Amino acid sequence: MDELHRPFVRKLDALAPLHAADKVALAAIEADAQHFPSGTDLIPDGGRAEGMIVLVEGYACRYKLRKNGRRQIIAYLVPGDVCDLDALGLDRMDHAIGTHSNCRVTRVEPNVVSDLRRRPAVAQALQTAARVDEARLRVWLVNLGCRSAVERLAHLFCELFMRLREVGLVNGNSYLLPVIQHDLADTTGMTPVHVNRSLGALRRAGLIARKGKHLTVLDLPRLMAVAEFDPGYLQLGSGRRMGEIASSWMEPPI
Repeated sequence: MDELHRPFVRKLDALAPLHAADKVALAAIEADAQHFPSGTDLIPDGGRAEGMIVLVEGYACRYKLRKNGRRQIIAYLVPGDVCDLDALGLDRMDHAIGTHSNCRVTRVEPNVVSDLRRRPAVAQALQTAARVDEARLRVWLVNLGCRSAVERLAHLFCELFMRLREVGLVNGNSYLLPVIQHDLADTTGMTPVHVNRSLGALRRAGLIARKGKHLTVLDLPRLMAVAEFDPGYLQLGSGRRMGEIASSWMEPPI
């Protein structure tokens, strides 16, 4: 499997430079991925994390369900993401992890996780990944607490662009976004109608275009400005390169 199709290796290598042997070990983990259909709970709310989950392909999310059926999506998981490393050994999860699309997922046994943590570079990358998850949650709290509807969506689209580009999953200026307006509403604390209006505002401003399950960023610097987006919290090794991409952005043809 070439590096473009090893998002787990690419992500950890961006967080902490890996040795060749580390990459071989991580690639073997990705090779063991299994398929899960959309709408599958990888870990239910109240369940137990029996091992580290690595998302190799597709979209998943962390979410909470209220008794009245309302859902709050608290994080999106994209290829290369590590799920619940810090939840190992806990009696129960305080949220659910479910697939948003057809996914390929590897469940890494605790003893294998222990072996990985004996590799200094891998251990550092996993620790940084956990810190990024915490930072992302803080940023999402700010989004929900004091950003406007348009700003919330703009920030989400910038974040996903950066995260997916780092693992080689942005094609030109477009990336897969297999979520519907109801999902975006559950993410941003808005109604689907409000999401539709806000998406329309971003389109009319010439910032994004959406066709089917793909979103195209038409003007990254302006989208980042609308969102007040600073990618530093993602701790990506190419953060400086991301800034250069934004500053030298050429508007793509529609």
